[in-house]
Amino acid sequence: MEAHTALEAACTRLHELDDIFSTWKPGSALNRFRAGILRLPQAPPEMALVLELCDEARALSQGWFDPWAMPGGFDPTGLSRAGPLSRRSESSSSPALNPQWSTAEATSPSSACPRTLRAWRIGIRHPWRPDALACVLKADRAVATSGCYERGPHLINPKNGRMLFRTASATVVGSSLPLCDALATALVAAEDAGPELVRSLDGYEAYVIGVDGEEDATEGIVFATEGVR
Repeated sequence: MEAHTALEAACTRLHELDDIFSTWKPGSALNRFRAGILRLPQAPPEMALVLELCDEARALSQGWFDPWAMPGGFDPTGLSRAGPLSRRSESSSSPALNPQWSTAEATSPSSACPRTLRAWRIGIRHPWRPDALACVLKADRAVATSGCYERGPHLINPKNGRMLFRTASATVVGSSLPLCDALATALVAAEDAGPELVRSLDGYEAYVIGVDGEEDATEGIVFATEGVR
């Protein structure tokens, strides 16, 4: 019952956030904000938090994540579905859920490790084999994976507007789930420069798969010894 209640609460919160940040609902707070109808002081408090986090993510990613450079105006989709905004961390920390395993797919954030566990195992879905894992990571922090293999081309390089990338999948591990989500999106756009970008940041690690099958991981990524592939 506790797990059911936690999941219901998480789903309710995600629906609330969709009403705020949806780019498809004409009446969402985000679309009214982009149209200049809604000013920040009158917007839901989550809007100010997202703007602050997006600005931080843009700086950390050296501009490879830039919601202000998206077609149609400010679009925080790569960040606003994650972490403290959805309270997903709190829901997933319920002992009733106790997730020893989680699977990260394209553009899918996973919560920080529950307090009842030392670490959890994250299966990273293979970009071309939907029934297989590319690897299994061990993490005690937040994890987010981004790519175009689940939803098709939808990520945009903020520096040149391109939608085709040499990076098939990018996973980031760090203390902040929203920033992991944003940085994973940035690594796809940054392509070859991505791994070195993460290596320049304190507290974040990355695992990247290129469209040619080449893999790269920063030094702090920990692979599980069992259950891989």
